[in-house]
Amino acid sequence: MEKIKILVADPISPKGIEYLKKNPAFDVETRVGLSEGELAAIIPSYHAILIRSETKIRSSLIQVAEQLRVIGRAGVGIDNVDVPAATARGIVVMNTPVGNTISTAEHAFSLLMSLARNIPQAHLSMTKGEWDRKSFQGVELKDKTLGIIGVGRIGSEVAKRAQVFGMRVIAYDPFLTHARAQILQIELFETLEEMLPQADFITLHVPGTPETMNLLDAKRLACCKKGARLINCARGGLINEEALLQAIDSGHIAAAALDVFTIEPLPQNSPLRSHPKIILTPHLGASTQEAQENVGLEIAEAVEAYLLHGIIRNAVNMPNVEARALAVLKPYIQAATRLGYLVEQLTPHRLDAVKIHYSGKVNEHDTTPITRAALKGLLLTAGGTSVNEVNVLHLADNLGLKWSEHKNNDDEEYKDLITLEAIFGKEHLSVAVAIFGNRPRIVRVNDRNLEAALDGKLLVIENRDRPGIIGWLGTILGRHHINIASMALGRAEPGSRALSILHLDSVPSTDALQEIAQDKDIYSVKFIDLR
Repeated sequence: MEKIKILVADPISPKGIEYLKKNPAFDVETRVGLSEGELAAIIPSYHAILIRSETKIRSSLIQVAEQLRVIGRAGVGIDNVDVPAATARGIVVMNTPVGNTISTAEHAFSLLMSLARNIPQAHLSMTKGEWDRKSFQGVELKDKTLGIIGVGRIGSEVAKRAQVFGMRVIAYDPFLTHARAQILQIELFETLEEMLPQADFITLHVPGTPETMNLLDAKRLACCKKGARLINCARGGLINEEALLQAIDSGHIAAAALDVFTIEPLPQNSPLRSHPKIILTPHLGASTQEAQENVGLEIAEAVEAYLLHGIIRNAVNMPNVEARALAVLKPYIQAATRLGYLVEQLTPHRLDAVKIHYSGKVNEHDTTPITRAALKGLLLTAGGTSVNEVNVLHLADNLGLKWSEHKNNDDEEYKDLITLEAIFGKEHLSVAVAIFGNRPRIVRVNDRNLEAALDGKLLVIENRDRPGIIGWLGTILGRHHINIASMALGRAEPGSRALSILHLDSVPSTDALQEIAQDKDIYSVKFIDLR
């Protein structure tokens, strides 16, 4: 069996590399420091690539990465990866949000203490042979107020350390619940403008997004308490650097400590480098031995889980699916994929919208992976083999296909039901599938109840309900040497349009299908292979 090829393009912890190399399914190669052109020349043969912040995975590189299935970033930031381009190609992009949590929190708090006591400036003075105590008088942390912008993993760890030092902790985070804030003993504010005037120290712990860039601009810096001190160990650009310099020079902001910058490496001529009230470190938040080992091993384990088992962890362009959840969802995901493909084959026109309805026990789980699977099946014909759960939403958007999820428990007949409703113009087609253990069965097509297995070779026929038609169908198929394994029939009322689903042992010939379709009582005939 051909091995899965993994390229390590940036320095990753040896523990992570060794973890992958121990697996006989992988062929792991480390090639650090490649130029963009050199990387483009070799990337087509790899199934996975592991990087840190040095290697740039641009759209042009992704386009030639013919076999690439996953990009693993040993770290949190993914600024160096074109995520939309990767998503469009169906490539999972993973990062490691947990491994450097403590390291970054400790660095942020170290910078906070350095600001409070002017430690770097005092050290520099001492190295020059000076003994200047008056210039470096600091402030105590006890009874001061720390304002945290973003109370995720890192922000909450900083809060714990601040509380130990006797600080009052306040925060702004639009996603943090009041119940969680109460557990953390944090006072939560609804707006930044309300929080900023109360904080003696302000630390940022939010991701770098279009919404958070220049989060602290000149206007918000002016809202800060006079004499406030700022710390940023999150992402460059959260604080407007020019506005920060002006606020410090005016005396409104006392000082700042920065570990991240709008442009990295920080340019030699940046005025930040020479300012006496600004402490700088070269993006050291995750630079501890423990953090690098943690993120290296974390990304190795995540990449292995995805490549070998389809388990998704810490993906930025896919919902996470852990092993236990995947085991539970697997029957639903398989059923949804087949259901999507079945519905697409049965619809005679271009689709305008799709609704996925969930009823019963399935609502106890996160249905996002199931919905993606249904859309994948629905768009297999449009996207071919390149469509997968990663890029299916992107493909649906490009096609202008509107989709939605709906959850209810109205169906009393079945404990577990997935219904896919396709809308085309003023018409619609609805197919419902019930899950019996690991055996999905078609139980309803529009208003016609029936029961047929959702697998194998299906001959789906819509016909006028009249005596003798079933025997007639059997005769034609027998003449063409096609054996019927099982048959299901559904109708709304006698004499109306009926739907027949026949499971066949072999693929019917074109002649056989044409012979059936020519009868005046046959409205449609479709052969669908649900292997």
